[in-house]
Amino acid sequence: MIAEHDSLQRRHQYGDQASTDNVPETIELAETPLARSHATQKHAYPSDKHGQNSIGSLDEVHIDHKSASLAVEAAISIVINGIHYAVLMASPNQLDYLAIGFLFSEGLIQHSHELLDWEVTQLTDKSSFKNFTEESIDEANVSMAFDQLLDYDVYVVELVLNQRCHQRIQAQKRQLAGRTGCGMCGITGLTQALPDLSAYQRDTEQLRVTKPSLDSLLKMRVEVDAAQHTHQLTGAVHAAATMHEQHLHLFEDVGRHNALDKLIGWKLRHKVDVECVTMTSRLSIELVQKSIRIRLPWLVGMSAPTSTAVRVAQHYGLGLAGFLRDNRVTYYSGI
Repeated sequence: MIAEHDSLQRRHQYGDQASTDNVPETIELAETPLARSHATQKHAYPSDKHGQNSIGSLDEVHIDHKSASLAVEAAISIVINGIHYAVLMASPNQLDYLAIGFLFSEGLIQHSHELLDWEVTQLTDKSSFKNFTEESIDEANVSMAFDQLLDYDVYVVELVLNQRCHQRIQAQKRQLAGRTGCGMCGITGLTQALPDLSAYQRDTEQLRVTKPSLDSLLKMRVEVDAAQHTHQLTGAVHAAATMHEQHLHLFEDVGRHNALDKLIGWKLRHKVDVECVTMTSRLSIELVQKSIRIRLPWLVGMSAPTSTAVRVAQHYGLGLAGFLRDNRVTYYSGI
């Protein structure tokens, strides 16, 4: 698991001619709290030999006291060239990949080298919080605001983009309150939620030729299940995964759209071709939009797609499949 440090403050610089060889790797530091232990009290009726619940008096309820690992859901503030652009609720790891993928999905960058510099800071005390508040705020209000944030994990990702990208930000700036369930929540305009993707349209005939086989998808499903360590621990994160050079590359997050953004960021950083991405979630319209933007040939989900997702995928030539489970998969486009 690639992770960021608990008291994180890291900085990387990318030049305009960045390449795979000189791009620094994310450093693994095990202290990052991707999951925390919480005390729980489980109430359950005992099961009989037929597997049916034996519902009786309250005296028969079995009470089990033990700790449980729960996924950390952090507030990730995205600051671009000094502009507070968005707040995402996400798992606090692989934040460089998340930032690059998010910027690409927003249409703010086309290549990873357009990101010149980035720094991640975890806000852990009043002084660190004050650095990211308005200068006019007084000491009393800083203390009050910080007290309100003590229950949260808060990270600030400061990004420096080149001048051309900065102009896009000024033209496209919006305030976004990101949500783990739906990445579109908080978008203020229809054109932001429903962008024109005509420049990414592809020939649907090619999809029929390159359709991933059932055997290859089922094999990938097995590898994803084995590699989802945070989900095995918490039962509360999604994953986006792909095969590259016969190795599985998997990205977990409490938000399915964040998991896909991390994969997109990894793809851009390392300049690799991706043929098929498997999501552990349902396939929403936003996942389809991100896949079309990155020119992904196939997007496969372990649950169902929405009707809108299928319609848009068919229109723009994205291969879409769902219900990858047991011994089956259902193809919805490219058929």
